[in-house]
Amino acid sequence: MKSTGILAELEARMAELCTPARVFVAAGRFTEPDPDLPELAARIRVLLAGAVADEAWRRYCPGYVPPPVPGLCAALEPLEPHEAAGFLARLAGVDLLWPSHLHLPAEAAVRAASRAVSLLGPEGSWWTNHDAACGAVNGLTPVCDSLLAGTDGEHYALALQLADD
Repeated sequence: MKSTGILAELEARMAELCTPARVFVAAGRFTEPDPDLPELAARIRVLLAGAVADEAWRRYCPGYVPPPVPGLCAALEPLEPHEAAGFLARLAGVDLLWPSHLHLPAEAAVRAASRAVSLLGPEGSWWTNHDAACGAVNGLTPVCDSLLAGTDGEHYALALQLADD
């Protein structure tokens, strides 16, 4: 599949995972040569800024500025590519604070997440703000958040869920 076809489908599958005021997504193509984690973190900053500027979150995050790129890089933990689709489906489909509440039907979340992850390929790099080894989350915003970011070195896909108790 040509790069433009991959991008269009990646954007479409990620859009299926979006839930207004709850799950924010982005997908695109890097413009920098040889992008790596700092370039991915720069895209994450943009997503974070957009999410907290959403009307539903402004009051919880007054004056919030996303962490600088080095801080975001430090907050991210690698995720194995074979774990990415399941993680993305849960992030988009299941509420962080109320797991019995679904943002999307499970089947739809799994289908869209699996396809989005497959578009970045088995060699794609995936990052999250969850530390699976100890169960901690490196919060990126003043509210509860969960992030997954992936790249194949040319394209990227981002998903962020925000929740407030």
